[in-house]
Amino acid sequence: MHPLDIDQLRSLVAIAESGSFTRAAEAVHKTQSAVSMQMKRLEERIGREIFVKAGRGVRLTEDGERLLDYARRIVRLQTECLATFDEGDLPGRVRLGLPDDYADRYLPEILGRFARAHPRAEVTVVCEPSDMLAERIADGDIDLAIVTEAKTGSKTGGRAGSAARGAGRRGVETIRTEALLWVTSSRHAVHREEPVPLALGRPACNWRLAAIEALERGGRQSRILFVSWNSTAVGAAVLAGLAVSVLPESALRSGMRVLGPQDGFAPLPACRIGLMRHRAGEPNPLADILAGHIRQSLDNLALDGLAPDAPGLAAE
Repeated sequence: MHPLDIDQLRSLVAIAESGSFTRAAEAVHKTQSAVSMQMKRLEERIGREIFVKAGRGVRLTEDGERLLDYARRIVRLQTECLATFDEGDLPGRVRLGLPDDYADRYLPEILGRFARAHPRAEVTVVCEPSDMLAERIADGDIDLAIVTEAKTGSKTGGRAGSAARGAGRRGVETIRTEALLWVTSSRHAVHREEPVPLALGRPACNWRLAAIEALERGGRQSRILFVSWNSTAVGAAVLAGLAVSVLPESALRSGMRVLGPQDGFAPLPACRIGLMRHRAGEPNPLADILAGHIRQSLDNLALDGLAPDAPGLAAE
């Protein structure tokens, strides 16, 4: 069997991420006709249609979606493999964005691994909600972003992915899935109050929407007591026994208690954490290498020992 052409797969990924053949051609430094020919040959190679007409444009077929999943993995593995052997001690600068919810938990491992391998590289870190980070990625202000991802129409998300408009965006690679949990102070009983006092993100926050919807389904009344997109501030309100909030499993802190159906709090949607890349412009080897460290760090992240005062955490 003839192997798949990785340049063709790279063009397929570019089309999916950019949303058009024209922008994809710019990203892979080819003409639009060359990219179209690549897709024709790729269809001939697998013996299936990859695209079908949709209005004035095209969309991926079911077979095209399946191929895209493999293409992303193949292109990513090749990039990581080459970066492993070519990286050396590269100088330069890479810009990383992530919500502050994740910074405390993820950054020590990610930056530690990266700095040991590239002591001469400069890393700029920006902490903002996911919707703002997506805009920065699109504008080229940052090279990489760790964001909270959600399916279109889902109410999954949160301070780390604060706006529903961030859901379903193109170019997000899911790298981790965690439970989204109700949390309160382990030293207080504020969760028994009626209406339930809540510390949540802004009105557009997906985690906030999911929390309120879950309470309404359970017939419980609530009131917003504290609002912030800063997880440290929200965590302070929880630990002080002032309010109940929602957090992904890896963001639990000592002194927090996980609430469940037995406490009158219905399960919440899963929290999916994704990686976004800025693709336009010149290739950035440091961004490729840092992306690999991010995937490895989040994939290997252990939850053992987190939030020792959170009974039932493993069962969640």
